Amino acid sequence: MAEWLRIMVVLALSWPVLVECRGNIRHYKFNVVMKNITRLCSTKATVTVNGKFPGPTIYAREDDTLLIKVVNQVHYNLTIHWHGVKQIRTGWADGPAYITQCPIQPGKSYVYNFTVTDQRGTLFWHAHILWLRATVHGAIVILPKLALPYPFPNPQKEILIILGEWWKSDVEAVVDEATQLGLPPNISDAHTINGLPGPVSTCLSQEGFTFLVEPGKKYLLRIVNAALNEELFFKIAGHKLTVVEVDASYVKPFKADTILTTPGQTTNVILSADLGTGKYLMVTSPYMDSPILVNNRTATATLQYVGTNTSSTTTTLTVPPPTNATPIAIKFMDSLRSLNSRKYPAKVPLTIDHSLFFTISLGLNPCESCYRGFRIVAAINNVTFVMPSVSLLNAHFFNKSGVFTDDFPGNPAYTFDYTGIPPENLRTMEGTRLYRLAYNSNVQVIMQDTGLLSPENHPMHLHGFNFFVVGRGRGNFDPEEDPKKFNLVDPVERNTINAPSGGWVAIRFRANNPGIWFLHCHLEVHTTWGLKMAFVVDNGNGPEESLLPPPKDLPTC
Repeated sequence: MAEWLRIMVVLALSWPVLVECRGNIRHYKFNVVMKNITRLCSTKATVTVNGKFPGPTIYAREDDTLLIKVVNQVHYNLTIHWHGVKQIRTGWADGPAYITQCPIQPGKSYVYNFTVTDQRGTLFWHAHILWLRATVHGAIVILPKLALPYPFPNPQKEILIILGEWWKSDVEAVVDEATQLGLPPNISDAHTINGLPGPVSTCLSQEGFTFLVEPGKKYLLRIVNAALNEELFFKIAGHKLTVVEVDASYVKPFKADTILTTPGQTTNVILSADLGTGKYLMVTSPYMDSPILVNNRTATATLQYVGTNTSSTTTTLTVPPPTNATPIAIKFMDSLRSLNSRKYPAKVPLTIDHSLFFTISLGLNPCESCYRGFRIVAAINNVTFVMPSVSLLNAHFFNKSGVFTDDFPGNPAYTFDYTGIPPENLRTMEGTRLYRLAYNSNVQVIMQDTGLLSPENHPMHLHGFNFFVVGRGRGNFDPEEDPKKFNLVDPVERNTINAPSGGWVAIRFRANNPGIWFLHCHLEVHTTWGLKMAFVVDNGNGPEESLLPPPKDLPTC
């Protein structure tokens, strides 16, 4: 009974701080504060929302309006991004620092005001400045409209699972040191499930999370990958999972014993608690199929059936996949297909106005103060993005010159064997360059990984839109043959997709949201190095196709 009460208290503390709810308007308050948190037998001052790690869950229904007041009570500048929320005409609430807003300065506040339109499912929110999202993150649960059922058997209960990473050191100090040296930062010390790593060899007393389930019931597991730098496998001993949704978009259901999720992705699965009794190990572990150093530690939690005698029952174990289990990863990704029903059609653009080819690469730029005289950078089409000192969206709306240019290259300046022998010159160009799109234009982007320094998976996240993943493959994209194999009927719809190591991925979307929208790698280390760009989408015809004016409390730089 004591353990049951402990778990209930943990769940109760994780509920959001809902200040007020009037019909379809929901008010939340985020107090960003420092809190001493102990993990891995070590305590550190940690940036949190409302003193919680992970932070509070935002609950809404489709078409609700959210007013979330963020009060910055820490010594860092801060912004919050509502990852996957389309922000139709409300780019001022999107959150990436210096892209759509200036940061909320210490002691200041800002109310994020937006409506959840034509979306339902699981998304998440996180800090979008520095590496603060390591601990400043939480889930967004968007329920369907009242009386609108799920397009799958209704689960009796739901469980929220947030996967993450933990550093024993101050994360910002780790990043600052690496930036000064021009080298990669130290990897994390642990993975976490709902903020807890589970027992590790260096701290056997470290607790893991316990999820209680009732025999015979079906549970909707809402799984969020809030990790900074690693794709993760997830599985539960003795149980198959039925995948029903990714990135708040329904998919054709399929069963899997292991799921793959990249940083920035969400996955909803149905768990049938049909084993009656027992304790079952839940694990998350990294996926990496390139010679890149990752945190190879497995985080553990426990799925426990109500009524199980915990003192006499041993936990049923499971073995995580090998770190380089590419066949498992590919099988999972290839199984994802949009539901494409009458109620939820896959509206894939069939004609293309902008056909873009983006190479994704690492590089080396000179740096006198750095270790060995250079720093590692990253680029799209050999352009390392330079962050501005003011908001790009503000500059766009008020037509301020000198902040950015709209000449981002739609194709690489020169071609080479992208996945073969790299060129000798690894320097990149630098600039704050955007690509301009007319309202309602149809866009296709081929994102091609390269072998510069090292091939690697890149989870690419597009703000402001969902997109359809119409194709993917290994090696170099073939513009003559590969489009013949595109899936234009029921491709999966997402907001984050990994450009595969030594391969390519093709996405399509309709630019029906005016504003400035960030496209970047969701590996925080690569974003820091400059693997990012932005689209500027012009207004359409009339006020309903135009960006709204900025709110009065929008932070200034």
